[in-house]
Amino acid sequence: MIKKRVFVAFADKKVKKAFEALKEKDPKLHKFISRAIDDLKENPFCGISIPKKLIPRIYIKKYRTNNLWKYNLPGAWRLLYSVIGSEVSIVSIILEWLPHKKYERKFKY
Repeated sequence: MIKKRVFVAFADKKVKKAFEALKEKDPKLHKFISRAIDDLKENPFCGISIPKKLIPRIYIKKYRTNNLWKYNLPGAWRLLYSVIGSEVSIVSIILEWLPHKKYERKFKY
């Protein structure tokens, strides 16, 4: 059996730049997200799957995704990502991270 290759990518350059900027702005959050990226490389499905009916339309329109996953970060932050795959690879695509309050508003909890 062939083991699938696993990758983590950012949804776009803006998201990647925001992550890189955290190194200076918020090193703690940068470290938490870096740890999450390592976890996603080990297991792309380590987060919590968001039911399809609860995925905010903005993610469907902006990223053309049909799946959304939530990874709980320390300090009540949430990392949102999508997973795509083929027979040979799986890619976790980081869409954004946000504090819990903003997450609740976005998901209308």
